[in-house]
Amino acid sequence: MADSMAPAAPEDGGTRRDFLQLVTASFAAVGVGALVWPFISSMNPARDVLALSTTEVDLSPIAVGSAITAVWRGKPIFIRHRTQKEIDEARAVPLDQLRDPQTDQSRVKKAEWLVMVGICTHLGCVPLGQKPTDPKGPFDGWFCPCHGSAYDSSGRIRQGPAPTNLAIPDYAFESDTKIRIG
Repeated sequence: MADSMAPAAPEDGGTRRDFLQLVTASFAAVGVGALVWPFISSMNPARDVLALSTTEVDLSPIAVGSAITAVWRGKPIFIRHRTQKEIDEARAVPLDQLRDPQTDQSRVKKAEWLVMVGICTHLGCVPLGQKPTDPKGPFDGWFCPCHGSAYDSSGRIRQGPAPTNLAIPDYAFESDTKIRIG
């Protein structure tokens, strides 16, 4: 008769203990997520870094045949307003003469503007050729005096130990006289 007084187990096999275990595991998962989220969020770039991820450059003061150096992500960016002679020279080079073959057209968005990272691809030096008094090397472009790498007027490696052309950053023309790098 004592057995008839015991509470009957639920028909689906679940018990109060199963429910409590499920609730406890859910709270534990939420707690771990709340603890881990700040750590994961700290891996995102800071606001000052995001602000430096793009650079806008006004091209209007750059005369034809001259160049400026801008800074983007701590790297020098060479921007040259090329003459028609420089454009013609760059486009006349046969691709089989280039160590890292790229056409001039694939390296520029507008023929008269060349935008590239000003770091030699050999050992990370900054090549000469931005100032009118700098030696431009035998190909009328840039020259790295550290080891003798010479680049042409499209920034392509022509002689010396550098393995690849000067890199082209992501950039876009916002207007005829303004670009955004990055």
